Amino acid sequence: MRLLHTSDWHLGRAFHRVNMLGAQAEFIGHLVATVREREVDAVVVSGDVYDRAVPPLAAVELFDDALHRLAGLGVPTVMISGNHDSARRLGVGAGLIGRAGIHLRTDPAAAGTPVVLADAHGDVAFYGLPYLEPALVKDEFGVEKAGHESVLAAAMDRVRADLAARARGTRSVVLAHAFVTGGEPSDSERDITVGGVAAVPAGVFDGVDYTALGHLHGCQTITERVRYSGSPLPYSFSESEHRKTMWLVDLGPDGEIDAERIDCPVPRALARVRGPLEELLADPALTRHEEAWVEATLTDAARPADPMARLTQRFPHTLSLVFAPERAPDDPDVSYARRLADRSDQEIAEDFVAHVRGAGPDVREQGVLRDAFDAVRADDSVREVAR
Repeated sequence: MRLLHTSDWHLGRAFHRVNMLGAQAEFIGHLVATVREREVDAVVVSGDVYDRAVPPLAAVELFDDALHRLAGLGVPTVMISGNHDSARRLGVGAGLIGRAGIHLRTDPAAAGTPVVLADAHGDVAFYGLPYLEPALVKDEFGVEKAGHESVLAAAMDRVRADLAARARGTRSVVLAHAFVTGGEPSDSERDITVGGVAAVPAGVFDGVDYTALGHLHGCQTITERVRYSGSPLPYSFSESEHRKTMWLVDLGPDGEIDAERIDCPVPRALARVRGPLEELLADPALTRHEEAWVEATLTDAARPADPMARLTQRFPHTLSLVFAPERAPDDPDVSYARRLADRSDQEIAEDFVAHVRGAGPDVREQGVLRDAFDAVRADDSVREVAR
């Protein structure tokens, strides 16, 4: 069975104030063409279809167009909700839409109920695990401690139990929206806690022929059977080195995996340039970036006059301007934002405790802080869906 694995469309999202809807529409056209030309048997979309719980009308219209075009091809599509989607909104009409071959999986309670498709070698069970916010789903999965690993492991227990009850030789595909240990994040994924309790080990998915992941925006292989497709478009300059692709996966009769990357259309190249303003304006090596979307980091000791106006004369598509004078990390003039760069909320809070009382939090206190941040994230999710 040939699968096309994609995720993180983020319909409705802009790139540094640039409307990306046209580029997103071009990607949808490319997706449909790939399904047709490469004779794809099933499409899997691993969450973050929209960029926010209440998407703009134009994004909804593009999603509707995508569903109609995929259904028109007669190729089944399995789709889950991500942390940026409203699961309840995305899942409206799922029963009816399923009759057209578009299977929306947004209910955590249905994690162990697959979409079953068949090829010449037998059945393939597709299990959709929507984004699981631990504080909201811990009761559903009967876990004592709300954590990403515990709820995802419980959901996978349901998957394995259902799979064990099926005919021998049934192959399996899991769609999940999660941060798996070993994955490389980028700046455009909001609500990512690198190396913290939000990360889950790849071993959670053991026993499944293929796990189609969403959440991280870079295409990457965690193991042969566990892969991120990444987002089809860039949403931050940290993705300037990304090659935006989808995975074309051939699932063999005994669960063998053969995967190929399919390139996505590039609306405009990204470039990050750094140095004193005068050097950026004169360096002939930067000529290749003159038509790119540019993030310029100026290292001048003093802020130059009219930097954006001067930059756009050479790089008309400059979207981001950063001032970063070359200073030692302990220099008192280093900005607060730079001092906090790459630090999680948990780490910042622990540093604050240490600063106030002279000693950092103990293990119990770290747990209290962690629970507080989890509660805030859960409350934010509930409020967003209720809007």
